[in-house]
Amino acid sequence: MRKNAIEVIRDIIQEDVGQRGLRTDPSNNFVTAWPQDFQGACYSLAVRRNAAVGIVTGFYIPHAQPPCGETDGPLGALFLARALVPLGIRVALLTDHFCVQALACGLEACELDQNVLLCPLPPANEWETFLNVGWINFVRDFRLTHLIAVERAGPSHTRESVQSQLTATGETVNLFEEEVPSEHRDRCHTMRGLDITANMSPAHLLFEHLHRRMPTVTTIGVGDGGNEIGMGKIPWNFVRRNIRGGALVACRIATDYLIVCGVSNWGAYGLATGVRLLRAEPHDADLYDLERERDLLRIMVEGGPLVDGVSGKPSVTVDGLSFDSYAAPLRRMGELSAATW
Repeated sequence: MRKNAIEVIRDIIQEDVGQRGLRTDPSNNFVTAWPQDFQGACYSLAVRRNAAVGIVTGFYIPHAQPPCGETDGPLGALFLARALVPLGIRVALLTDHFCVQALACGLEACELDQNVLLCPLPPANEWETFLNVGWINFVRDFRLTHLIAVERAGPSHTRESVQSQLTATGETVNLFEEEVPSEHRDRCHTMRGLDITANMSPAHLLFEHLHRRMPTVTTIGVGDGGNEIGMGKIPWNFVRRNIRGGALVACRIATDYLIVCGVSNWGAYGLATGVRLLRAEPHDADLYDLERERDLLRIMVEGGPLVDGVSGKPSVTVDGLSFDSYAAPLRRMGELSAATW
């Protein structure tokens, strides 16, 4: 029964509401690439004793006035904290300066500011020291078991990263050389193809560091467009075929588990709900209260500021959707959670 519920949640969050192209190619697409990863991610966290989770979020929107973070990502990260902390799972939120205040406001509104660590990421010129000292100390002292990226841009592919993929052929590499200019390789992009590398901390280095030196820490990527950390698990040519502009923006950073979803916040909702169901936790009506979620989004938009990533405006919306459309999957997950009790 639990497994069936997890599959239902996966199907809910994978609705391509924004018509990004998650299933453009019927055979090789975002949904068919790793169909068991959502279940695997939920199980990995549900069964882990003394779990401690770091959540990296924050996506820079350069066309906002002023430029700032978007609503997709921080709201999902806050939901994970709200859902996991009561289970005894320790949570830390890691983000850039442009999202710190929004998350601080959200944590305070949920009375989690004393229970959840909020860790600002350093600027790019301090990362060598941070990785070798600060990050290692954090992983050890926090006893990190999972690192999750929720709607976090990661660097695009290079010739070497494309060549290393099992599905790559000589033709694939030639297409990459033809379609991706050298100045756009190994760079973080918006879905519009804008280079935002200079505006964000290189958080992908956290995942690469764990992969090389601490592989026992489980990594999870949550994304909806191909340009996020975790999407490197999907072959470059798959992203190219399914997403408009995918050849340019496809992220090269893979994670142990990849949660593909129509909106990244939905992936966070789904992961939290799946973990709670697998642990047989009682239904928590507050988590699935849509007006409460709307209010938290408003608090983070006003306190951040945050903007809708599509419109670039400080509205109580996500990815250009009306709030009712956006919140429908959360309502359905709440109904599923309630039905198990």
